[in-house]
Amino acid sequence: MISHRDRNAQRISALDERAEALHLKRDMGIADARAMHPSIDVVEADPEADRRLLEGLADWCDRYTPLVALDGADGLFLDVTGCTHLFGGERAMLDDILSRFFHQGFDVRAGLAATPGAAWAAARFCGDRIVVSGEEEALLAPLPLAALRIEPSTRTSLESVGLRTAGAVMAAPRAPLARRFGALLLLRLDQALGRLDEAVSPRLPVAPLSVERHLAEPVTLTEDIERLVGMLAATLKTDLERRGEGARTLALLLFRVDGAVSRIALGTSRPMREPMLIQKLFHERLAALEQDIDAGYGFDLVRLSVLASATFDMQQADLAGEVTDDGADIALFADRIRARLGDGAVLRPVAVESHLPERAVATIPFTDAPCRTTPPKKPDRLQAPKTIFPPERPIRLFRSPEPIDV
Repeated sequence: MISHRDRNAQRISALDERAEALHLKRDMGIADARAMHPSIDVVEADPEADRRLLEGLADWCDRYTPLVALDGADGLFLDVTGCTHLFGGERAMLDDILSRFFHQGFDVRAGLAATPGAAWAAARFCGDRIVVSGEEEALLAPLPLAALRIEPSTRTSLESVGLRTAGAVMAAPRAPLARRFGALLLLRLDQALGRLDEAVSPRLPVAPLSVERHLAEPVTLTEDIERLVGMLAATLKTDLERRGEGARTLALLLFRVDGAVSRIALGTSRPMREPMLIQKLFHERLAALEQDIDAGYGFDLVRLSVLASATFDMQQADLAGEVTDDGADIALFADRIRARLGDGAVLRPVAVESHLPERAVATIPFTDAPCRTTPPKKPDRLQAPKTIFPPERPIRLFRSPEPIDV
């Protein structure tokens, strides 16, 4: 059992099936529970640890859809629209989720429906059920008021007037319900029934481009991961060419068989889509993180995503088919150093507007993006010969100032 402090008393906040079989229940005082069963095992609640665990499970659920949202302290919403066929259909996908969670040591309940509200009710009150579109009302009708996701105070008020099920609320006139119990009651009801749309807000930005590879045999070696990166980057290149873009920020997600997820991101100085170059950057990044990446029993899913992209400038090749770009080698070198040592390892100077010479320059992480420069010269200076006006900054500064007599 897990306990929490409520009004200077320790109470049960969660318990397993064996504790329920002993006629213990939530919100019961720990003193009363120990009086009934002195040998019970009680653990103090740790909300922060529970939150981290839930976020870790949400990361793992990214293997099914990028649209994953947290639902309170003990639930997840997955928008699997357009994804179920990749796993053999709705039932096969639901069974796969439940089976994988079970083998990780979690006893979970799931529901699948056309609306988040109906799926939430099915998971918490009907077990592992798939609700066919149009059957939301039949699902909700016999369920208790808690299935509508309303506040406990609202549920108590509804029960005081004889409305004890969702079906009773649906049968009651809407206008009196709104006046007495608030608009949220009808909002939740309409969302569950599909009369109003309810969007699932993903906890992480959705990548515009993403490719992945499911593996029958999990991989553990860095060399195997790098080969997979090259294969996935080749697939991404086709999509990037179609869009006329190159990747500026890439993310590599490694899904471990036991549920852990490793997320590796890197940036590029220029838009990039050549698979060999992308593979080189991740080679450096993986080499830097080799001690921090625990493959465990292996990764069974590898995903490469483009988080940010930019227009890819095409360059004219000469008669020999070669492209001359003096800055390409420098940019790639800087990217490889940054991938291994971090963005702060390669810096570039930029001019800063300041009347103090020692503050007129700063350093930023290396990038080919346009940098802030000093204000342009006055129009009359642009037309004049360069020898007429001196430079805006001294070409040399003495460590100790010296007077100048003219």
